Amino acid sequence: MANRFSSKKGLSQRQLRAGELIRHALVEILQRETLRDPALAGVSITISEVRVSPDLKQATAYAAPLGGGHEGEVVAGLNRVAPYLRGLLGKKIAMKFTPALTFAVDETFAEAQKIDQLLARPDVARDLGGE
Repeated sequence: MANRFSSKKGLSQRQLRAGELIRHALVEILQRETLRDPALAGVSITISEVRVSPDLKQATAYAAPLGGGHEGEVVAGLNRVAPYLRGLLGKKIAMKFTPALTFAVDETFAEAQKIDQLLARPDVARDLGGE
C-alpha cells in the first residue's frame, strides 16, 4: 500500500518521532475521553500507527476497534470528531503545529490473519516441513 506521506527514501526520523508522539497521545486521549459520536459509544479503539506529512501539518492515524467489526463506521466516527481530538492533542503534545488529523482503517490485523490462514493450510504446512 503506497503511503502518500512517504518519499522514495521513506519517512524521516523527524516524521517517525512525531508520529509516535501523536500515536501515544491519541491512545491516552481515547482511553480517557468520552466521545459523543454514536459510532464510538462503548467501543475500545486501537491506534496502530500514525504517519505524518513531511511538514508535520497533517497526520493519518490507522485505527481499528478492538475485536474487529464495524471498522468503517468507527473510522467515520473518528473522522467526525477529529477537530475535537486535534484540540485535545494540541494540549498534550509539544509541537510547533498540531497536525490536522485524518483516520483510516488499519488493515494490518486482517492481513496478518490471512497470512496465518494461508500458513495453516495442510499443503503449505507440508511444503514448509511441518506436519
